[in-house]
Amino acid sequence: MATFLPRLVFPTLDSLPRSYFLGHHRAGLNKMKTMLSSIDLIIECRDYRVPLSSRNPLFEENLAGRQRLIVYTKQDLGTEGREADKLREATIRHFHAPTPILFSSHKTPRSIRSILSFARSHALSTNTLTGSRMMIVGMPNVGKSSLLNALRQAGVHKGKAAQTGDQPGVTRKIGTTVKIIDATDDEQGIYLVDTPGVFVPYVPNAEAMLKLALCGSVKDTIISPTTMADYLLFQLNLQSSGLYGEWSPPTNDVMVLLAGVARKTGRLQRGGVPDFDASALWLIQRWRTGHVGRFVLDRVTDESLRQDHLEIENLSGSLSQARRLGKEERRQRSKARHVEAG
Repeated sequence: MATFLPRLVFPTLDSLPRSYFLGHHRAGLNKMKTMLSSIDLIIECRDYRVPLSSRNPLFEENLAGRQRLIVYTKQDLGTEGREADKLREATIRHFHAPTPILFSSHKTPRSIRSILSFARSHALSTNTLTGSRMMIVGMPNVGKSSLLNALRQAGVHKGKAAQTGDQPGVTRKIGTTVKIIDATDDEQGIYLVDTPGVFVPYVPNAEAMLKLALCGSVKDTIISPTTMADYLLFQLNLQSSGLYGEWSPPTNDVMVLLAGVARKTGRLQRGGVPDFDASALWLIQRWRTGHVGRFVLDRVTDESLRQDHLEIENLSGSLSQARRLGKEERRQRSKARHVEAG
């Protein structure tokens, strides 16, 4: 039997959408700017599985002037405690120094306590009479609301204050201020403001857009489910083809894998024909919840972090151009849909 060789490069998809910057993203960002004067700390959430791709330069450009804590969320979905995972985290911490970095899962009490401890220490240094107010920001569906709820539960032992969901866009407006630490005789109360996720105006890298889509930062209707499943297959093969062994032998053909998923899970249409889209969405959701491997999609090295920083710096200097590119792309997609309908 021939040795299976996985693809080392995913084919470039020039037709892939590169924009998901919506009206409520812009409105939310503008509202955040007006609130800065009352905010002591920005807690910026990034997805642990895409630590480079989930960085949004809009926050650094529009919310400058406040101390920032970067929290890499969903750590439980991107690591299994391997030595390579620990080295990656150390590399990220070292690169961003002196900006404080924490890695967290809203399901892990210890990581939630570490964020509360940081918030408490920061609040003590501000010494305000009315309590410390912090704002949580990030790309769509990086886990901001889940983190807020976990901080509230651990800090003041109260239930959910923010609605959560599998798809982006659940939080569409600036939320009410939520207490996460009670005031005492020695300490002030600490309050957190939930915000809607804000996407970048334009994603110049097609593979970064696929990574963000796979992690759920854009709605599953924006990119074809089979395209996302194909990219997931590409990433799975770079880890181990055994991760999908219950549905298919090692393969680079996503349709072979999805046909196996359809047969094993009963996602069949009339006549026993596999429902490829339904099978793709099911497989993607299984990966998103940690049932088909737990690994990072971005390649994180000192060099890749420096390169990402340079690209972000270039993008920050031309965000208006990026917005124009995003707007033009949306116009072209709308025009294409009208032509197809006609």
